[in-house]
Amino acid sequence: MERSRILEAFASERCSAILRTNRADAVAPAMEAAISGGFRIVEFTLTTPDALRHIRDFSRHDELLVGAGTVLSVREAEAALQAGASFVVSPVTDIEVIGWCKANHIVCIPGTYTPTEMLAAHRAGADMVKLFPAPADLPGYIRACKGPLPFLRIFPTNGVTPENAAQVLAAGAFGVGFVNNLFAPEDLAAGRYTAVYERARAMVAAVRAAAGTPAAPAAPQPLAAHH
Repeated sequence: MERSRILEAFASERCSAILRTNRADAVAPAMEAAISGGFRIVEFTLTTPDALRHIRDFSRHDELLVGAGTVLSVREAEAALQAGASFVVSPVTDIEVIGWCKANHIVCIPGTYTPTEMLAAHRAGADMVKLFPAPADLPGYIRACKGPLPFLRIFPTNGVTPENAAQVLAAGAFGVGFVNNLFAPEDLAAGRYTAVYERARAMVAAVRAAAGTPAAPAAPQPLAAHH
């Protein structure tokens, strides 16, 4: 998919489901529950068991945009692209990774915290900047950064909840990512995927209401992505 279309999808959906777990048996069913709850942009961190295989499996579904997270090197970015990832995300800013992604036309979302880091990543070619970790006042911090740097696409992935999603988006966030608030480790350990589904519905509904986009019907059954 072309980078412009991927960015259009992010601008439309405004949210992503980000799965980080060490439980191999939970990966596919947990993400299926999030997708059934309404998420269409999903991310598997490379610290998750068999992450590349899951990226390959889920990217076969045309309605999904699938990315790789915790990408720390060009080698990992190459592997993610070969597996079918449409975008790569990192907790840090690595100029070499950003440059490789730009040269290979893959959307890159490096991790940043300060305005200096955000601008450096943007100038290096980052399509968005991930805000990580979350500051104490997430909406206020985003608003302060966007004041002098209104062109930045800031995408926080830490500290976002259904309760503050509207404030975060109103402050100028390009979108929001949900990690443990969606994929609660205790639910994954117990196999409570219905809980993930219910939270996904609430999160997607909150984002759509805040963004003023029409609500999409949630799937009644999990998407079959594994065999």
